[in-house]
Amino acid sequence: MADSTDRSLISAAQLNRHRITYRVVLTLVVVICTLVFIGPLYFLFSDGLKSTQEAVQVPPTIIPAHVHPGSYTAAWSRVGLGRLLVNTLYYAFGALALQLVFDVAAAYSLSRLRPVLGNVIFALMLATLMIPATVLVVPQYVTVSDLPLLHLNLIGSPEAIWLPSVANAFNIFLLKRFFDSIPRELLDAAAIDGASPLRALRSVVLPISRPIIGVVSIFALVATWKDFLWPLPVEYGYNPSRETLTVGIFEAASTTPQNLVLAASAMAAVPTLVFFLVFQRNILSGLTAGSLKG
Repeated sequence: MADSTDRSLISAAQLNRHRITYRVVLTLVVVICTLVFIGPLYFLFSDGLKSTQEAVQVPPTIIPAHVHPGSYTAAWSRVGLGRLLVNTLYYAFGALALQLVFDVAAAYSLSRLRPVLGNVIFALMLATLMIPATVLVVPQYVTVSDLPLLHLNLIGSPEAIWLPSVANAFNIFLLKRFFDSIPRELLDAAAIDGASPLRALRSVVLPISRPIIGVVSIFALVATWKDFLWPLPVEYGYNPSRETLTVGIFEAASTTPQNLVLAASAMAAVPTLVFFLVFQRNILSGLTAGSLKG
């Protein structure tokens, strides 16, 4: 009997007969997929090295005729990327702190405390993932412009960006799935020792939930970093000194040459690209953690 490790969709004999075809097709697929993903990034970074006339030329030039590395320095100072980076980091880590507090609490209560109608609430949360983000802009704007019960206007303040990001249904789903995979015996042992549900969360659940919390943290930071649709109506024009990267570059685009705008966009994309390359293994391992019980 053949070893189970040798079993695959393509038998070894067929693979040997068509090895050249297999490798050619595999190489073509890899090259095409790489070009599809890398192509836009290449043009983004290379257009920042072109002159204004060449950057807007149609069809675009693949290789810059004349390289202008000073465009990146000029874009940094003209757009004010340093200030925008600090603002975006402030918004991103503020949203992360609130998400960790409220999303972890929501996922833990749905997973372990089992409130009345908890499954219905969870299903409604997941249903919000099917709603396009553009549909939620107007109701969210109305809400933050006149906060229910408190009647506070949060437009132009950091809270206008932080609060809508708190109830993240996808992050709650990831956390709940991981909490569901934690053996019940651990929590029962903690309860026998006199630990309250809150103490069990702090002393038992959170220490073994670092992989999924790391993934949720990465998603929260990147989502706030790249968001443009929501910061635009709540920050644009209210306080220029507190604008995010996306809004600041959008505002500068009306008075800044196109090649400098592309250079600024390229520099704004670098932190998230580096972040993903450094933590890609953590993301994959965190997403698969808790998927299997045993």
